[in-house]
Formats: sequence, C-alpha cells, structure tokens
Amino acid sequence: MTWLITGGAGFIGAHVVRALKDAGEGVVVLDDVSAGFPERLPADVPLIRGSVTDRAAVDRAIAEHGVTGVIHTAAKKQVGESVEQPLLYYRENLLGLTTLLEAVAAAGVRRFVFSSSAAVYGSVDVDLVTEDTPCAPLSPYGETKLAGEWLVRAAGQAHGIATACLRYFNIAGCATPELADTGVFNVIPIYFDRLTRGEAPLIYGDDYPTPDGTAIRDYIHVVDLAEAHLAAARRLSRADAAGSGSGSGDITVNLGSGTGVSVRELADVIAEVSGRHEPAARVVGRRPGDPARVVASYERAKRELGWTPQRDVRDMVTSAWEGWCLHHPEARVS
Repeated sequence: MTWLITGGAGFIGAHVVRALKDAGEGVVVLDDVSAGFPERLPADVPLIRGSVTDRAAVDRAIAEHGVTGVIHTAAKKQVGESVEQPLLYYRENLLGLTTLLEAVAAAGVRRFVFSSSAAVYGSVDVDLVTEDTPCAPLSPYGETKLAGEWLVRAAGQAHGIATACLRYFNIAGCATPELADTGVFNVIPIYFDRLTRGEAPLIYGDDYPTPDGTAIRDYIHVVDLAEAHLAAARRLSRADAAGSGSGSGDITVNLGSGTGVSVRELADVIAEVSGRHEPAARVVGRRPGDPARVVASYERAKRELGWTPQRDVRDMVTSAWEGWCLHHPEARVS
C-alpha cells in the first residue's frame, strides 16, 4: 500500500504522514508548500511540490509512486478569509477536489479519505453533535466541506472507490515541538500569542447557559486525529479487499473528544501550563452566531473505525505550548 497525502507538509498532514509511516504504510506527499513546511517531513518521504488543482502534478504523483490510496488534507481552511474570498475557497477546495478525484478515478485508485470539518454543521443546539445532526454551514469554508463530502460520496459510488469523510472538531496539540501549529488562527495559538505579547487573552461572552457562563467546545489532540486517519485508511483497505468499494465502503464520522471544555476552563489550563497567569483573560462581548455548546459524539467512529481519543485537553495544551516555545523562545517563563 502506498498512500498519497495531499497537504502532507501542513500541520495536520505532517501528523498523518507520521502516523501512517510509523505503522509501516508507504507514503508520498503532494503539497504546494503555500502553508506547509518540507522540514516537517521525514527525509525518506517523497515530496512532490504541486497543487491539487494541477492535474499533471497529481497524475505524476500517482503514477510514479504506485499510489493505491489518497488522504486529502490539502485545503484552504480559515472561516473569516472564506467570507472575504469565497471564490478562492470554492476554487481551491472544490475545483482542487474535483481535479484530484478525476485523477484518482482515471488511475483506478480505490481508497479515498477526505478531511472534512465540523463547520458543516453550522450553529447547533444539541447536547451532542452526531453525524445525523442537520448540516447548515455558516461560511463558504463550511459550504465547500459539505459539498466536498457530497462529491466524494458520488465519485465513490460511480467509480467503485471506498471513501471516508472525517469531520474534525477543534484540533490542538502536537506530537513533537517540531510539528507544532505555527499559525495564529485557532484559539490555543491565539491565546499563546497574546500572552507572549503581554496582552490579555479574550473570552467572547460569559453569559451563556453553561456552568461558568462561557461557551463550551470539543477539542481533539492532533495525534488522536492522525491515528483516526490511519484507522480510516485501514478500514477502507478492508472494504476494498472485501469487494465493497462501490458504496458499502463509504463512511462519515465525527472526530472529537466527546468532552466539552469551556473557554474559561481552557484559559485556566493555558495559564497553569504556560506559567503565565498575567495578564488574565478578559471578557468581551459575544461574537455573533457563536453557539453555547458544540461537543461531538464519536460513537460512530468507535464503531466503524475501532478508534477512540486517548489524550485530554491538558495533553493538548502542554504539547502545544512546547511547540510554541520552540518557535517563540521569548514566550517561556524563566
């Protein structure tokens, strides 16, 4: 087996590369390195520099390395940016996916794992988000992920490809400091960035109907996420071996911890782990559209993939802080 991992030099992709390689799977990476770093990859993992919108680059990667499965993690993923530039997001995320699937179908590749997102659900009002919770995305980013799922399933049915759509919740942590998330887009790096600059982290609203008044979210360690990709890859391989590529190999699962953590609780853990208790987090007004609680049910992933998350929010914050300090030595408290 050789897996093509698109976006494999990115934060998530590099962890997926490591999980598959450590499990003995063959791996090749296609990445335009617009948001990834080649140094994240093991020296013996081939890197083809190119975009998924470039059919020739995709064809070359598949043909030259005998690819038998694809894990598609390459995508534009910033919600705010997608609102400002919807054409960019639809082109990169949907045209890129279409081009990739055309190459996969033409080459007879029979396994495809798609990185989706909890953004497909939009603003929910349920205790636990299941895969049957209605999808109503609130941003062009979320729309491209939901439409991407439709496209993946349709292509799988039409071309005999076993498919898996993995809906990520909030990702944090790292396997090693070198693989840390260096962007300042998600809540934990945003907190780290503000603390490093001596600015108070912000809590958006403390009047929600939750135990401490702050919003509750579900955080998943990126290593658990990568292990779920490995489990999905092996699940699809079994489906294909059983001759069920055209439909019965299709699965869609949530990837979350199943545990809610409030923004206030998260701020307290960050202060303890970092040793930076000042400046303390400051409460400001709610952001429009933010739901009070978003927590995943991962029961289907447990049933379909044999996967359960193993790491908690302290593990995530601790590993993320070590990674942050590697890239921002001034952050560490002496």
